[in-house]
Amino acid sequence: MTATGAAARAAWLTTFRLLQRYHRYEVVNLEPLLRPGAKLLVGYHGRPLAVDLCMLTVTLHERLGYLPHGIAHGAFDRLPGMRQVADGLGFVTGDGPRLAEAVTKGEHVLVQPGGTREGCRDFRHRYRVDWGGRVGYLRLAVRYGLPIVPIAGHGMDDAYVGLNDGYAWGKRLGMPGRLPLWLGVGATGLWPLSLPFPVKMTQWVGEPLTRHLEPGFDAEDRDALLSVHRDVTGAVQGLLDAARPTSGRGTSPRVPDGTPPRW
Repeated sequence: MTATGAAARAAWLTTFRLLQRYHRYEVVNLEPLLRPGAKLLVGYHGRPLAVDLCMLTVTLHERLGYLPHGIAHGAFDRLPGMRQVADGLGFVTGDGPRLAEAVTKGEHVLVQPGGTREGCRDFRHRYRVDWGGRVGYLRLAVRYGLPIVPIAGHGMDDAYVGLNDGYAWGKRLGMPGRLPLWLGVGATGLWPLSLPFPVKMTQWVGEPLTRHLEPGFDAEDRDALLSVHRDVTGAVQGLLDAARPTSGRGTSPRVPDGTPPRW
């Protein structure tokens, strides 16, 4: 690892440990991610930078000794100096030797199919899965034989108040690298110069989904992919709904299949 990469990793761990405290971060049902073997972690993209998933990578680094390999925006390959940063953080920008090596070592891969389309919406659209027909993550899971672990939670859409549809604006105005043009308000002003609101963030981890790994599943069959896609998006939406605070007191939170949580 280069000096730039090592510095990027140290900064990542320090920053998101501090944010864990700031957001009183907790994880419900971490246990599926501690079992042996590589898995595809498929998460809801909170606004605007999926900070909750970044904090989860720190928790997993502390428990497993590595940062999950996030599939990052393609801009990391195009912007000067960002390739070394991506290497330090374990990021990959698509299918290739780095991803294959990570899976061979039994290390998790992290993806947010909703991307900036989901993460850079306005305040009217919160805690609703918006992946459209994006099924590339499923083809990846089939190719590498990876169980899919759905991840979502609560608090991540409350850290900033979105003022526009950043994905649509970026597309309309031809932003470089397909980047969004998002306007949001935080605790101290406009994003990205503002601190987030100090909301509590709770991450919920679901049980692995494996229907796409059954014998005879055809990753070239669009209808079959969309059927599993509905299962995955439904599981993620179920976690979003289950994680929503309620008025009830004295009950233990549970993931949708009834599995007791791990904190």
